[in-house]
Amino acid sequence: MSAPVRVLICDDQVLIRTGLATIIDAQPDLEVAGECGDGQAAVDLAGELRPDVVVMDVRMPVLDGIEATRLLAGAGVRHPVKVLVVTTFNLDEYVYEALRAGASGFLLKDAPPDRLLHGIRTVAMGAALLDPEVTRRLVGRYAARIRPARGTPNDIPLTPRETEVLRLIADGLSNSEIAAALVISPETVKTFVSRILTKLDLRDRVQAVVYAYRHGLVA
Repeated sequence: MSAPVRVLICDDQVLIRTGLATIIDAQPDLEVAGECGDGQAAVDLAGELRPDVVVMDVRMPVLDGIEATRLLAGAGVRHPVKVLVVTTFNLDEYVYEALRAGASGFLLKDAPPDRLLHGIRTVAMGAALLDPEVTRRLVGRYAARIRPARGTPNDIPLTPRETEVLRLIADGLSNSEIAAALVISPETVKTFVSRILTKLDLRDRVQAVVYAYRHGLVA
């Protein structure tokens, strides 16, 4: 059997940490590697414990979740750690900044346990987690900030079909939803997504969404 996914929980509310730990430790393929209540402690513990995934709150004392994420998964980090950010709708702006800082995905704090567990597993496997509803609301709200003042979609080194797939990714659609929209197989969508990430030198779907908005592919 493969080793369980080791999770570091970082939230300044003890009750939330306890609840997350209980849910995670009940899964045979997951285990809690550690817990902490501020971003600096998360950075320090991640260096010591080497977790597979850090579940990170945004607003915390000492060092907030955004800066902690940047130190754990940002550009130039030698051994980046996968970070799953948890937040609420009234912290949309902070989540956007966290994604730019290197987070692999985000969930709402009121998400049901099965969605949290799915999110941890998804991020651990190297994929990005984008809740479609939150993606539309979050990235759409800050599209003007993401998109540069000047630039043209014609500069993007993608085929028309790849560009179409990228637009749908930016709309928050899953692979199966993209397949249904374009009347192609999910396997074909996976191939397109892989090509897009490779051509644009992007790490995951989160970066693809930001890229699409920056280059004016989404209104």
